[in-house]
Amino acid sequence: MAIRIYIDQGHNPQNPNAGAEGNGLREQDLTYEIGRLTADLLAANPNFEVRLSRPTPETSLGTTNAESLAARVNDANQWGADYFISLHANASTITSASGAEGYIYRADSPAEDLSEDIVEGISEATGLADRGVFVRPSLYVLRRTQMPSTLIEMGFITNAVDATLMSQNPGLFAEGIYNGILEYFNLD
Repeated sequence: MAIRIYIDQGHNPQNPNAGAEGNGLREQDLTYEIGRLTADLLAANPNFEVRLSRPTPETSLGTTNAESLAARVNDANQWGADYFISLHANASTITSASGAEGYIYRADSPAEDLSEDIVEGISEATGLADRGVFVRPSLYVLRRTQMPSTLIEMGFITNAVDATLMSQNPGLFAEGIYNGILEYFNLD
């Protein structure tokens, strides 16, 4: 039976729940494209079944921030996902901040191992720093999912290098995420 991976492309195309902006880019556009490319890689592998939170660039979930987050979680729970991966672009007032990091509900969990493998995969594929994995039980998408879940900050939209890389080479991030998933399942 195929492993069901739910890819949540963080944020909506417009408010409510639009993402960060930086360097002339919008987080929701970057997460959409990288998520789509990651899903394509997973769909081509018979070990996986994949579902996207935003199947089209125009897909908008909910009419408030809370509804948007709940729609993603409820869809993954109802579909019976085995793993939930929420993709985001980080932002900071420190424009030199760079690299990928992961967030999980609790340490010493399958989600921690998956998150570490994905962050390492992104770092290896893109050359961006591996900033580690952190426990954030307050994040709704980690708290309310019924399966191991991670929120991945792929790079900083406020860093010109990270932002350009996410925008111009989204396939590198998809490859890194995919390689991290393969590593986690010992399928590489």
